[in-house]
Amino acid sequence: MTGPYRVAVVCLGNICRSPMAHVVLDAKLRSAGLDDRVEVVSSGTGGWHQGEPMDPRAAAVLSAAGYDPTRHRARTFSTDWFAENDLLLAMDHSNRADMSDQAPTVAEQARVRMFREFDPQATESDDEVPDPWYGGEAGFAAVLEMIERTADHLVDQLPDLMES
Repeated sequence: MTGPYRVAVVCLGNICRSPMAHVVLDAKLRSAGLDDRVEVVSSGTGGWHQGEPMDPRAAAVLSAAGYDPTRHRARTFSTDWFAENDLLLAMDHSNRADMSDQAPTVAEQARVRMFREFDPQATESDDEVPDPWYGGEAGFAAVLEMIERTADHLVDQLPDLMES
């Protein structure tokens, strides 16, 4: 493998879930000493927030937990992301379908996985990161807890994923 292993996290607008996962994964990779080998990016399947900062509620919950959300600017997922990233993780099934629809080949579709595949508490019927956009602060806190737990297990598995 040449260059860093690239992980993309993708939600709908790239202002809540995927940027939260991006910030948390970056921090966990630094703590694990993998930040020189793994790079994280995030995007949304919809482009209406392109260039905007993170939702203020998402940024507030991250800041309160000791993370730095200030560098984020929303980006839009495109077919190019398949060539640019090694692991593509969707926050929900709708995002996964939108990503798979843009895959250049059927083989590329198989590279799109659910973020919570790495969550030890996920089940077959509960494998999505819920969108906190329409809810209150508690929803953002619950999403952060889910993302942190999932990120811990993803970081543990990344050395094996990078070898395969």
